[in-house]
Amino acid sequence: MSHEGPLQELPCLNEYLEGSMLSISQKSKRKKRECFGDGLDTENTPHELIHQWSPPHKQRVVCKGKENEENQFVLARRPRKRREFSGSSWDTLPDELLLGILSCLPLQDLLRMSRVCKRWHRLAFDESLWHSVDLVGNPQLDQALGQVLMAGVLGLRCPRTCIGEPHFTHTRHLRVRHMDLSSCTVSTLFLDDIISRCRRLENLSLEGLELSDWIIQSLSQNTELVRLNLCGCSGFSPDSLGEMLKSCSRLEELNLSWCDFSTDHVKAVVSNIPSNITQLNLSGYRQNLTMKDLKDLVERCPHLVNLDLSDSVLMTTSSFPILQQLRSLRHLALSRCYQIHPAALADFEKFPELQTLEVYGLVQDTYLPILSKSLPRLQINTLPFSGVARPTEATRRDRAMWGMTCRLVFRS
Repeated sequence: MSHEGPLQELPCLNEYLEGSMLSISQKSKRKKRECFGDGLDTENTPHELIHQWSPPHKQRVVCKGKENEENQFVLARRPRKRREFSGSSWDTLPDELLLGILSCLPLQDLLRMSRVCKRWHRLAFDESLWHSVDLVGNPQLDQALGQVLMAGVLGLRCPRTCIGEPHFTHTRHLRVRHMDLSSCTVSTLFLDDIISRCRRLENLSLEGLELSDWIIQSLSQNTELVRLNLCGCSGFSPDSLGEMLKSCSRLEELNLSWCDFSTDHVKAVVSNIPSNITQLNLSGYRQNLTMKDLKDLVERCPHLVNLDLSDSVLMTTSSFPILQQLRSLRHLALSRCYQIHPAALADFEKFPELQTLEVYGLVQDTYLPILSKSLPRLQINTLPFSGVARPTEATRRDRAMWGMTCRLVFRS
């Protein structure tokens, strides 16, 4: 049996269900209308307000257990308050300011800073920080030497060091201009690998090293060389030596003392040495340096200021008129030139510009005061070791290199 009639309206459930989700939603809508008007809806609401109205994201965790099988409850974590940081962060500092800070660090600390992050590694190896490096005290240099040279150093000081394979990672030319490798333990292969990458050398010391024709040919590519110290070197031919001297026409100081030279080596030197040489050390050649070689040398290099011919036993008093042609000569060494009689040394009074005279082995200690009295203008036997082209003079105890102090110094 059906009842036909008008349908009755049922009262809205939300009027009786206080606290229901529908009731809460409608109440919030009324509040928004009261605050912002009826014309405001979520589609036209600015994103800032949407973000402000949106509740913080909560990670809900539903806990269940024997005692909670019927009643489940939700755990929500409060959002953490963001800490407001006042001040500057290291990441916000510009590269220029960080470079200024890193420039104040010693070598070991700079290397430690390079491990912090990629950006600091890039800045720590910036060329401006690696102007000059002193690695004296580091007993073994392998990959470290290659990294230092590739960092763009202009000056490198590491004498008396054991050098292994430098491990260069690129084939570009090095920027180094001043390099002291005196008395290092290094193979000719690795040394040639280093020298062949240099094109801008101005000061170089390879004292006491075993060289090769390949190394001498690589040196000839450094046409800006001003000071070259090859004291005690060996292993290269007269031809390669002559070609190198022709190419390095800007040489002013040259030390070729006590090399493993023959008469052909000496003739290659006096025939090809640049004419603008002012300081030259040719000591230690005993019978290989003749009077004719001296005459050719003086004619080719008239501007010599410092000349060392010690241990040349063929030098006699006949060399004095030849040496007198050097109008600018101030320092002369004739130690152990035994064919020169001590009494003949008084003739150096005729050298107007001469200031120092080294005649060790020719004058006995008892005769030295008499000679000094006859030559009052000269200082006699004051420099037992020559400083021509050497990076550090024997009388100095600092770590300077051709008068320059390295900025980064290795501390053992």
